[in-house]
Amino acid sequence: MMMSRYGAKVMVTTGPRLFSSSAVSPNHLLNSRVPAREFSKMTFEKKKKTEDNQWEKGSSGGKGDQGNKGEQLIVSYWGVKPMKITKDDGTEWKWSCFRPWETYKADLTIDLKKHHVPSTLPDKLAYWTVKSLRWPTDLFFQRRYGCRAMMLETVAAVPGMVGGMLVHCKSLRRFEQSGGWIKALLEEAENERMHLMTFMEVAKPNWYERALVIAVQGVFFNAYFLGYIISPKFAHRMVGYLEEEAIHSYTEFLKELDNGNIENVPAPAIAIDYWRLPADATLRDVVMVVRADEAHHRDVNHYASDIHYQGRELKEAPAPIGYH
Repeated sequence: MMMSRYGAKVMVTTGPRLFSSSAVSPNHLLNSRVPAREFSKMTFEKKKKTEDNQWEKGSSGGKGDQGNKGEQLIVSYWGVKPMKITKDDGTEWKWSCFRPWETYKADLTIDLKKHHVPSTLPDKLAYWTVKSLRWPTDLFFQRRYGCRAMMLETVAAVPGMVGGMLVHCKSLRRFEQSGGWIKALLEEAENERMHLMTFMEVAKPNWYERALVIAVQGVFFNAYFLGYIISPKFAHRMVGYLEEEAIHSYTEFLKELDNGNIENVPAPAIAIDYWRLPADATLRDVVMVVRADEAHHRDVNHYASDIHYQGRELKEAPAPIGYH
């Protein structure tokens, strides 16, 4: 079969893009004899020491977008442009992992001593499962509460993601709404991940601790996934007890800070912005707000388990979205 002259030119021009792993730049396409298309530009900011202004010309020869001062630009033609976000005081918002409207002031007045007394067999099983996990944790970390918090948050962010995913899939299968529980559970997972991002600034993991995270997360994810499929009420109850243990751990962390055994260093910048802490906040302030978060997660998961125990489904009770 013979190929037309125009088709051959198209294959010569676009062939490398279609059959090669390396992408063809917009300028390469524009310089070819294939009819040019108007490509919009997107820039991903990468900090640079120089103070040069970089310009990129538009594909039609007109004025292009001006790059930010002192930044190297990466040009794309997909049309997705980065948001320019500023704080209330007009300064640049530097976090891409969360936005200003996702920040909040933690409710420190929440009751930290609330406890669900296990009465049924599943509740007792969940309670003693959590208690049995505490012994090896105490043995491994001992009084290293900064490292302990960082490592445990890598596991604590799993239940919300797994629960949200399974409720999401159930909603799709049954063609029904979830009562907001998908968002509530994913919100919990994201909040726990932000705890990890914060403690990463306080304690740096060693290579064997990173290896431990891979192993523990792999086992816990699959175990919790199966547990949630078999019995959501058991899964949520177990997370409720896990959060009660987290409250206890952060209380011990505060005691070590108050006794001077752990240095009360300035709070990481990411924590100050996420929890709207004062500029002079310290590690103690961070532990206080994180402990309050764990108390809220305790309430949400015990509440979710109670809904199932009453023979109802989560969608029948409005989810506590934004419960901080």
